[in-house]
Amino acid sequence: MKRVASALVLGVVLASCSSAPEPAPPPPPTTPTAPAAVALPPTPPTSPSSVEPKDQCGLKEALVYVGKPRTSLPAPVDPSRWRVACTTCPVTLDYRPDRLNILFNADTGVVQQVKCG
Repeated sequence: MKRVASALVLGVVLASCSSAPEPAPPPPPTTPTAPAAVALPPTPPTSPSSVEPKDQCGLKEALVYVGKPRTSLPAPVDPSRWRVACTTCPVTLDYRPDRLNILFNADTGVVQQVKCG
């Protein structure tokens, strides 16, 4: 019995000393590919009136003030419809499509931009 036990222990020791085969190397990483292109339906043609934004604040008429001194603005201005401010002055961020913003350079006093909002 002792011999059998010794043989078993020796077999276990020899089996644990043997090296297992190395695992196969992992496959190389794959580059992700983009999904197939999907054809979008053509955009409907737009009429000229839908391309041009609606002028709710009188922007077209106010474009004549760009490049002129702010003193050339008509006085008194209606503060509910016109906002005159320098380009670096803080103003509220509320958007009103019927309000005309006239922005001038604080150093020169020349109107640089007019826009609705």
